Amino acid sequence: MVQGRSSILLIVVFIAGLGAGFVLRPVIAPPSTTAPASDSPSVMSGSNEARGVQYFVASPDKAYQVIENCRNGSVRGDECANAEEAIIKVEAAERRKRFLGN
Repeated sequence: MVQGRSSILLIVVFIAGLGAGFVLRPVIAPPSTTAPASDSPSVMSGSNEARGVQYFVASPDKAYQVIENCRNGSVRGDECANAEEAIIKVEAAERRKRFLGN
């Protein structure tokens, strides 16, 4: 009988702790605030962040230029990897289009 009561008590305490965690989560760890995104090109050109894969998929000519610069050593980092991934995706889409006849 004592084991049954302790099991029930353990379950009740667990549920109460879980509920308290959901209630207190915003107080303990508030969500991080991010800076509002700016659509102006002047802000984008001034940043040193690597351009994303989606950017290079939309403009494969620039991706080829970046890959060429990566081979020369004038560009390094994430932008090289993003450009290579974009070229892989663009070429795969072209092969798929040729194969399906679309």
